[in-house]
Amino acid sequence: MSREPRFTTLLVALLFLVAHGLSGQGLSPSPADLVIEGGTPVNLQLTQTISSAHAHKNDLLDFVVVEDVAVGGFTVISAGARAEGSVIEVKGKRPLGMGGDVVINLDWVELSFGERIQLVARREFKGRSHTIRMGMVMAIAGAIYLPAAPVFLMSRGPDSTVLKGTEVTAYTKNDVSVQAEDLPAARESVSELSEMIKLLPPRVLNGEGREGDMLNLIFMAKEDDLQEAFARAGWLKADKSKLQIIWRLLSQRMHYTKLPMDKLYVFGRAQDYSYVLPDPNSIVARRHHLRIWKTGRAVDGVPLWVGAATHDVSIVLVKHKFRPYHRIDPNVDAERDFIAGNLTETRQFTREEYVRCAEPVFTAQTATGQTYHSDSRMLFLELSGRAAPMVGMVGAAGNLP
Repeated sequence: MSREPRFTTLLVALLFLVAHGLSGQGLSPSPADLVIEGGTPVNLQLTQTISSAHAHKNDLLDFVVVEDVAVGGFTVISAGARAEGSVIEVKGKRPLGMGGDVVINLDWVELSFGERIQLVARREFKGRSHTIRMGMVMAIAGAIYLPAAPVFLMSRGPDSTVLKGTEVTAYTKNDVSVQAEDLPAARESVSELSEMIKLLPPRVLNGEGREGDMLNLIFMAKEDDLQEAFARAGWLKADKSKLQIIWRLLSQRMHYTKLPMDKLYVFGRAQDYSYVLPDPNSIVARRHHLRIWKTGRAVDGVPLWVGAATHDVSIVLVKHKFRPYHRIDPNVDAERDFIAGNLTETRQFTREEYVRCAEPVFTAQTATGQTYHSDSRMLFLELSGRAAPMVGMVGAAGNLP
């Protein structure tokens, strides 16, 4: 037998064994097999303020994605991508002290390569009810003049306002297959702080959606460490309970150290903490004060917080509101730096760095119309319950975690 047929036979057998071995091991799926499963969560922020007083059914709403969505090592939806929803129901404020309602629906979101996929989410935003207040007013009116009491049944509650930056979680509607070759690789090392700053609003909002104080502080701290640092530095938590506020106003008057502050909003939420540091020589009129919001992001498991700090220097009457307000020092950077210096004394400092806002704020107004100015930098402060201070100023955000 010649060598050539024998060689051919061996070659065919070898090719058969190699092919059989590969099929037994299993080949990696083709790029078309990458599937975005239905029910995948997508975190979004509303990009405009809407109200039951002005919204209409079928109004379109714009949203922005706040975190990458990764599947199989690829980014299928990028932070900053656009999404769209709509208003599906509006109820105006009604008699019996009932407030307005707005119901919204999420419709679609853009994938990393520009195509859209459907979303599922329905959120109802209700205006606060004044029914109990209405009942109390009726009872008082009835005690004075009974026939007048039913008139107050016609009193209406407040409108429902959904603020710019309100966070909504939507979910992909169906399983969707995509080509992996059309997608960017998932980022292995993402700076949570840098990502947060990119989408952070430069200023807070009041309950009507008007922009006010700038966000000028970022804290990286566990919740207990954050509270401990301010307590050790002599800061007080402002009162929230209405009954407690009334009692202390009556009993302490000009010595009331925990005078409350208005609610302001970031991410559609009121501040998590309100801290005050009164001037001992003018407790009510002069005080350092700070509002703090939890961002929902963390670095190595340590939460990130943002704050808006101003220094109250006197009390003024705002005519169009018919109520007194604190007048602030227009140099808000001085208050930002004061807080850093004040907290240094607690020996919980590990780092401080200046970072640039995503949107510059050089001159602006508070929600009550007071003008202030800034160099448009935020101060990043890292706090720890155990660490000794290690203070150093750095001008770039690139070194941050």
